[in-house]
Amino acid sequence: MSNEQKTERQLSRTAAHDEEVRLEAAAELGDGNQAPPAVPAGAQSGELQPGLRESQSLMQRIATGNALVAVLAVIMSLILGGLLIAITDERVAEAAGYFFARPGDMLSAAWTAASEAYLALFQGAVFNWEADTFAGMIYPLTQTLTVATPLICAGLGVALAFRAGLFNIGAQGQMIIGATLAAWVGFTWHLPVGLHLLLVIIAGIVGGAFWAGIVGLLKAKTGAHEVILTIMLNYVAINLVLYLLTTPAFQRPGSSNPISPQLDDTALYPLMFGDGFRLHWGFVVAIALTVLVSWLLNRSTIGFELRAVGANPTAARTAGISVTKGYVVVMVIAGALAGLAGVAQVAGTEHVLTAGVAASFGFDAITVALLGRSTPWGTFAAGLLFGAFRAGGVVMQTNTGTSIDIVLVVQSLIVLFIAAPPLVRSVFRLPAPGAVRKGPKARKNATAGGAA
Repeated sequence: MSNEQKTERQLSRTAAHDEEVRLEAAAELGDGNQAPPAVPAGAQSGELQPGLRESQSLMQRIATGNALVAVLAVIMSLILGGLLIAITDERVAEAAGYFFARPGDMLSAAWTAASEAYLALFQGAVFNWEADTFAGMIYPLTQTLTVATPLICAGLGVALAFRAGLFNIGAQGQMIIGATLAAWVGFTWHLPVGLHLLLVIIAGIVGGAFWAGIVGLLKAKTGAHEVILTIMLNYVAINLVLYLLTTPAFQRPGSSNPISPQLDDTALYPLMFGDGFRLHWGFVVAIALTVLVSWLLNRSTIGFELRAVGANPTAARTAGISVTKGYVVVMVIAGALAGLAGVAQVAGTEHVLTAGVAASFGFDAITVALLGRSTPWGTFAAGLLFGAFRAGGVVMQTNTGTSIDIVLVVQSLIVLFIAAPPLVRSVFRLPAPGAVRKGPKARKNATAGGAA
């Protein structure tokens, strides 16, 4: 029997023992006449019945929600976004003035406003059928993949921390520090092709890992809450890069603007389809990272330990797993992934370091990880979706006059619905996780038993 199997069996025995103790204590606190309920059949295998599911933390329920709920959350957000587009459209407002005379006019105008906006969004994010060349037709898709690259990298860092029970909202700061070190190596050192880009990538990894490692170390040694730590370090990183861009070491010579020199060509990600497109090989790196994180979580000993720590730190500690080490390791890896998102920005898209190099990618990565259910490939798909929103929003505003803020509203609604799975389930009448639907015969028997 392997060490992992022994550890997993020990975790199961510990979890079952903890549940028996809890039920015995509950019985002692009651009237003493009612026997404690039996341990559910799925308790030892980690399956929770509805009554036990309440003992899970809110963050864990959000991070491991059903995939169908995530899809339905996106659909609900798009529907509500379409209603908002229709309400704010001038043609709809005009037709509403004579709604009772010709109600069909207002409904037709509302449908036209919403459908045109979403078609423009699709045209700007996936495929432009009005372009004259094939390159022009697929250009929107390449833009989506370019924008999605840092979202995927940073989202993987957030998702990995979720799986270890940590709420890492510091991807923004980790991304900034990674981008800062990577940019400095890129415009200060002048090295051959291949070696220069490799060192830029390593610098980004080191920067992000160091910044997140501070959080993991303080969490492990002092018990400080990671949310507070990451929020504060986000502000430190933002103001630190603002200061650095006013120093001679980072500010572009002859310029008074807070912008760095251009990175050397040898420090940049190569373009995948030539100068006509912005898509670079950083997207391939994002795919490789998704595969790596998937293997790390599901196939490696480290991943098993991290998942054990996230599921039950007490049981993991009883089984001989170092919880403090797990916190440090997972934050270092998460920071390294966010640092690679910063590398994608400076070495792939921007080619310079500015105060807004991370934009809002680090914060959007939280939504990406939640929408992806904290799984590597789910996060990858969510990153593509949000990349499409960002890339297509500009075209939507240009072609239809619809404000790009609608995209932000849709993204915010996705966060709302992902954070409230019972709301989505109630709207679509979905059963709660673990609930067993009774057939007509079972319901009839239950009714008869209650009457008796």
